[in-house]
Amino acid sequence: MSAQTEQLPQSEASVIVLTPPVDADEQALEPVDTTQFKRVVETALLTSSEPLSLAELKKLGDAPLDNRQLEALLDELARDWQERGVELTRVASGWRFRAKPEMQRYLDRLNPQKPPRYSRAVLETLAIIAYHQPVTRGDIEEIRGVAVSSQILKTLETRGWVEVIGTRDTPGKPELFATTSQLLDDLNLRALQELPSLDEIGVLLEQESTEPEAPQIPAAATTAE
Repeated sequence: MSAQTEQLPQSEASVIVLTPPVDADEQALEPVDTTQFKRVVETALLTSSEPLSLAELKKLGDAPLDNRQLEALLDELARDWQERGVELTRVASGWRFRAKPEMQRYLDRLNPQKPPRYSRAVLETLAIIAYHQPVTRGDIEEIRGVAVSSQILKTLETRGWVEVIGTRDTPGKPELFATTSQLLDDLNLRALQELPSLDEIGVLLEQESTEPEAPQIPAAATTAE
């Protein structure tokens, strides 16, 4: 009797190799090409019209990066630009490139239009909101000692420096005003703690009263409407 060999179907005879799933910790260990990633971050920041947060910058990488690593890379990038006319700065909303203040007078030659100037009443109201927020219109009037026109608050809201964040639980439910991150970005600041002291603001306001024009908001904050 001759031996017979049973032929298995091709599908059964195939060898299936299973690849185990990659552990999340192993993915985190994937090396990061910091030179290439820094170039990508630099490009994104140079071409963005708004500051970019750490969360947004992380999206640019092929491998995960923690905040400490990313901030170290940004600090290194800032040092790369130290000797140039443009600098990388950190503001309330994130990181951005901007022209150094000493370059502004040259850039103004390309756009000779004068930046908007703000009255003493507008700047004084802004200072009160910044240092006493959240405040109501009544609070502002009590501190200033004079009535606050609706136009002053409208000017600050339109500029994006002030916003209504709620109402006070008192009769009439007056609106509560506070400053925005846009104000800090425009002044190139990270936090309200970096604002000049109230005494310094008072000195600026006193100087304004002896000059024909109101004091000018720093260059980053004077973009024409």
